[in-house]
Amino acid sequence: MNRLANASSPYLLQHKDNPVHWWEWGPDALAEAKRLNKPVLISIGYAACHWCHVMAHESFEDLGVAAVMNELYVNIKVDREERPDVDHVYMSALHLLGEQGGWPLTMFLTPEGEPFWGGTYFPKDPKFGRPGFTQVLQEISRLYHAEPERILKNRDALKQHLAKGTEGDGGTLAPADLDRMGLRLTELIDPENGGLQGAPKFPNPPILEYLIRYVRRTGDIEARQRFLLTMERMALGGIRDHLGGGFARYSVDERWLVPHFEKMLYDNAQLLELYGLAYAETGRALFRDAAEGIVTWIEREMVTPEGAFASSLDADSEGEEGRFYVWSLSDIREVLGEDDAAFFAKVYDITGEGNFEGHNIPNRLITGEAPPPIEERLAIMRAKLLERRAGRVRPGLDDKVLADWNGLMIAALVRAVPLLDRPDWIGLAERAYRFIRQSMNRDGMLGHSWRGGSLIFPGFALDHAAMMRAALALFEATGDVSYLRDAQTWRDVLLAEFMIEDGGSLAMTARSADPLVVRPQPTHDEAVPNANGVFAEALVRLARITETQADHERAGEVLSQLLGIARSSPLGHTSILNALDLHLRGLTILVTGNKADALYDAALRVPYLDRSTRRLQPGESVGPNHPASALASSSENAQALVCAGQRCSLPVTTSEALKVQVMEMIAVAPYQDS
Repeated sequence: MNRLANASSPYLLQHKDNPVHWWEWGPDALAEAKRLNKPVLISIGYAACHWCHVMAHESFEDLGVAAVMNELYVNIKVDREERPDVDHVYMSALHLLGEQGGWPLTMFLTPEGEPFWGGTYFPKDPKFGRPGFTQVLQEISRLYHAEPERILKNRDALKQHLAKGTEGDGGTLAPADLDRMGLRLTELIDPENGGLQGAPKFPNPPILEYLIRYVRRTGDIEARQRFLLTMERMALGGIRDHLGGGFARYSVDERWLVPHFEKMLYDNAQLLELYGLAYAETGRALFRDAAEGIVTWIEREMVTPEGAFASSLDADSEGEEGRFYVWSLSDIREVLGEDDAAFFAKVYDITGEGNFEGHNIPNRLITGEAPPPIEERLAIMRAKLLERRAGRVRPGLDDKVLADWNGLMIAALVRAVPLLDRPDWIGLAERAYRFIRQSMNRDGMLGHSWRGGSLIFPGFALDHAAMMRAALALFEATGDVSYLRDAQTWRDVLLAEFMIEDGGSLAMTARSADPLVVRPQPTHDEAVPNANGVFAEALVRLARITETQADHERAGEVLSQLLGIARSSPLGHTSILNALDLHLRGLTILVTGNKADALYDAALRVPYLDRSTRRLQPGESVGPNHPASALASSSENAQALVCAGQRCSLPVTTSEALKVQVMEMIAVAPYQDS
């Protein structure tokens, strides 16, 4: 029987009617494999994955293929977004086999869950230089039963390597090392199209954050130009949904023209932060529009009835990738009329021949930005086309709520508010935060995924680290001390449940979680920043806010452990390096006194890359170890103090003076703690 009908995951529910006898991941499935002495086939994907759908239609819906799977294997279906720990273990095994990886992930396991062979997409019949899936199934089963020594050899080799944790070299990184890496990263950015050179092109937000931090640290003109070029080309390219807002996961070409059309919450959260920073850096309307478009899309399509944020939109509709998003010239004429259609087509690269497989992906890579009167005219046209598009068959929505991805979006909204002057976004962030805090929380520990009242618990390290960072962002923005207490609670959970004592880094899974074949301990960034980097940044920010000795020592200890790991592969660990940058040069802005709203708003407008902020309420004081302890309590009038390390400026009382003081402190004391 197929056991997916009662699953909570939209991805698993897509497979509930397959003739394959699917199991969900868990001890019951492995026990069945032991009972029957069959190997396990585990298929891992996600709801917005195009090639997952292709393999499902070709093989999992085929009665003949399903019969072979059911006869020879115990078959397990996994949503990688629900169980990133399971996905990480078996994707790591695939990499050890010399495969590049990707989804769907197809792995073969012993009944104990130990991997011994695998791949990604297998066509039903031999093509693309790959064997047919039925052939693979039959040969792996034959080897398992007839040549077990080969299976065991593979199993042992993979398990030995999987069990190795990430080890640092014991070294550290100085500011000069960070700058050399920034210079090298600048050279890796495509000077024509932006982004890392080659195709496909992913946004790689942690890497772009590292680049803009390098720019703010050194003033490197070429690095600034390449950062802004990347942001510009993405905003003009087809990877951006010019009608509905938001960005697709990546571009299959080097120009950012042709997207892989799925839209993910985590990408858009990180890009919202970056476009807010790009706008603060330049004041360009293009960057503001890209950021606001992300939030417009989120509000329109991605907010669940409970107020949290859904996970993703599928790439496919009506069985075709991108069908929802592409246009013909005749479609445009039908909606806009001849004259407006001709104008729109010229701006957005719409032709009779099309720019993508006979269709058109709206983009402005050729024409670029236009003066405000033209942009206003185009906005009216886009609204008409968006209304027409809304009548099409929509891509599937994966409406599960993930704590880590929600944490990323909550922090992004809050951080973008002062940069784009959008205070209305605070309410959107707070509503999502309340849902996570109230409905996905058990005695201080978070679950990972919620849908329809079903919670996957316990959550993972990134759930707690991302929500800790979100809580600190909300505390800085609102002054509500309950957010600070939440951040401290999740810090304590991370240290107690996830920290590996002899390694100094976080494991992915909690000590109290059901064990896997190995306990995953990744440190490198992927499409989302790694939990270790997010936690390190949150610890640094918490220490700057509280200025307690214990918080400073803890942040320093965690960073020192992680830097030895990051040294060996800096581009894979930029979230850790970003935390180090904040640790080395981040300012603390303390606002005190009565009627200080305007002054505090000015403090928040300093980009969050450069500062932490705290507002003392009347009667509240900083601790005795705070470098501003004497100055902060000397006046009831509104004033701000800017601190770098153990040095603080004299108090300033106006927004203009605060801006000047911040610039002076950044210029003369960039590495107070080095």
